[in-house]
This record gives sequence, structure tokens and C-alpha cells, in this order.
Amino acid sequence: MRSIFAKILLWFLATLIVCLAGFTFTTRFRSRRGPGRPDFFSRELSLQVSDAEHAYTTAGKAGLEEYLGRLDTYFPGKHSLVDRHSNDLLSGTNRSGDLAHSLGSWGSARGGQGILAWPSKDGRFRLVIDGPRPPEPASPIPFYIWMAVATVLFCYFLAVQLASPLRALEKIVEGFGRGDLSLRAPTGRRDEIGNLARTFNEMADRIESLLTSERRLLQDVSHELRSPLARLTFAVELARAHPDQNRALGRIRKEIDRLTALVSELLQATRADSDQDTARLEHISLQKLLQDLIDDSAVEIQARGCRFRFSAEDKLVICCDPELIHRAVENVVRNAIRYAPENSTIDIFLRHRAGKAVIVVRDYGPGVPDEALNSLFRPFFRVEADRNRNDGGGVGLGLSIAERAVRLHQGEITALNAFPGLEVRISLPLVSSPVLALR
Repeated sequence: MRSIFAKILLWFLATLIVCLAGFTFTTRFRSRRGPGRPDFFSRELSLQVSDAEHAYTTAGKAGLEEYLGRLDTYFPGKHSLVDRHSNDLLSGTNRSGDLAHSLGSWGSARGGQGILAWPSKDGRFRLVIDGPRPPEPASPIPFYIWMAVATVLFCYFLAVQLASPLRALEKIVEGFGRGDLSLRAPTGRRDEIGNLARTFNEMADRIESLLTSERRLLQDVSHELRSPLARLTFAVELARAHPDQNRALGRIRKEIDRLTALVSELLQATRADSDQDTARLEHISLQKLLQDLIDDSAVEIQARGCRFRFSAEDKLVICCDPELIHRAVENVVRNAIRYAPENSTIDIFLRHRAGKAVIVVRDYGPGVPDEALNSLFRPFFRVEADRNRNDGGGVGLGLSIAERAVRLHQGEITALNAFPGLEVRISLPLVSSPVLALR
């Protein structure tokens, strides 16, 4: 049986049957007469024969007749008292034939009539009842039918409540597996099924995001590879025909360097998109990380005649993959160096804001058009003026790598024009109890 609906329904039905059978058996067992366990009817007859014997022994036939008359009045049938030889104590009639099979139980009945002889405690007397035989106790099972029907209905609706959302979720998962990435499960329930639906939706969002990002990345990569490959092909043909071989080889070398840089940054972008569960997390000091970056960039910034202005609050510690965060901040700093005017300043500030560390990197260059601010972190995006330059800039993945790495650490990265220049802010959550693992 593969249906959870049928399993639940049959399981509750079997439980109901067992409970009803047990209840019926127990009821009959407790009501059964046995040695030492007389029922109410037996105790009543024993009391009546005892009172009849007492009336006879104390008041004679007159007392017995008066008592038996009261029994006839309040109880159905004709009552009489006989001795151990079956002689009626009032009429003197011997009733051995009538009482042969009625001692302690109802004898044969005719037309619904029967005879019962109930002995006294000492066996000297018997109370004889001639009258309608009491009906056999009705089976309790018919009275339980309504309970069975009600229980089955409740079990049915319970099974529907459990199985219906699972079947709906099965259809959604099946459609999602066929490629409809927009399908999501309803999340109105607050039980385990609702938790399952929410978990599926989170997984579906992640898969859709990864697949969409991958498709966009493939499109951008194909676009970016087309131009250097075309130039490389042209340079090869030129090297064959041009008398200046060194110039042609230099052109080929330049295009190869661009392709190498593109592949390198693609690898970094792929790692920045990896799952955080596989990241190598450590506690690091952001002040030390920024100071190391400034030291590493000293040659580049001196070549442009610029300088850093650095200010940081101490003891700001985050839990992160050090290599990813180092690469993210480095990309932002090198981007600022690339566009900073000669003999200008690049500001790097580290501040504490509402449980987060905020890194601010600002240059005093031309900035970017306002309409391009929201696109700066897109893969392969470059401002049009920069895109047309022959020797400046990268392949347009630096800020995209930074954005993905920061987002992987539950942080935020934004860019805005500072008039003059561009200001990039990176916000990362701080650890509650700083444990420095200085690198």
C-alpha cells in the first residue's frame, strides 16, 4: 500500500475496530454471572425468597400469602413458595413436573411464558415465578455503530488534511523538476507540512537564482570572449603578413593576457557564488585586513602619485571566509585606485554601526552616471566611456565578485556618487563575542 491517505484511514479504522471489540468483550465479561459474582437480578431473587421464607416461618400461610400478593403487585408474574419436595406451601400442590428444568434458570416457555425456581440460601425453599420470560439482553454492538461511523468520518477528514497538501506539493515538485522554476508551494500551514513547503520554496529560490545567474554568466562570458578572440585571430593573421613580427606578437600577448585575466576572475566569481556551508570561516580583525590591503597597494598608489587616508575603529571582528572578504575589499580598493585622479586621496574608513562593521572606500574621480549606479555590481558591466578604452579597466567582474562575496556573508554593498568621486560602502555583521584570529 503506497498511499499515505489509505494508510492513515485504515490505521485509524483498525484502531477503532480493536477498541470496539475490546469494549464489548470487557462489558460482557464484567456483566457475566459467576461464582461469587451474582448480578443484580440474582441478588434481587435471593432477597425475595429470603423474605418469603421469613414471612412463612413467622406468620404462617397468612403472612406468606400477604407477602406473595405484594410481589405479584410490584413484579410481573405469579409468585409462589415451595418446599424442597416441590410442594406449594399455600395450595399444597406438588409441582415437581413443572420445576424439573427451572432451578436457577428459566424453564421452557410457551407463548412467551416461563417458570423460574430460585432456591433459598439453605435449600429448604424455592421461590417460583410463573410469568413472562425476561428478554435476553440486547447486544451492545448496534449501539456502537454511530460511534464507528463518526470515527471513520473524522479519520477520513484527518487523512484528507494530511494527504491533500502532500499531493499538491508532489505536483509542484514534479513541475519544478520539469523546468518550471517559478512554481512555489503554498505556505499557509503552520505545521510540519508547512515547514516542508517553506523549506522547498527556499531551495527553489536558491536553485532558480543559481541557474539564472549561471545562464546570465554564460551569456556574458560568450559576449566577452568574442571580442578578444576576434582580435587574437586578427593579430595572428597580421603576424603572418606584417614585417614587424615583434609588434604583432606583442598584440597577441596582450590579448592572451586579457583572456587569462578573464578566466582568473571567472574562477573568483564562481568561488564567490559557492555555498557558505563549504566556506572556511574564521574570526578576523577588519582593521588588520584593511591595513594589509593598504600595504599591498602601496606600489600601485605611489605610481599614480596618490595616497591613502585611513581611519578605523579598533576591535571590529567578523566571522567570514578570509580569502573571499579580502578579495572583495581588494577589488573595491583597486577599482578606486584605477579611477582616482593623479595626486589625489583615497579615503578608507572603518566604522561600527548598529551591530555591523561598515567599510567606506571613496575616490575623488569622475564618479559614474546616476543611472549606472544600480548596474555597477552586474557581471561584465562597465561604464560606456571605460568600455571603449583600449588599455584601462578590467573585464567588469571585480565589483560583481565583491558583491557576491559580501552577500554570501549576509552583508550589503552599495555605491553612490560622492561629488566628486565614487563611494562604496560594505556592511558586514559583527560577531557578538570577538575572538581574534589575526592573520
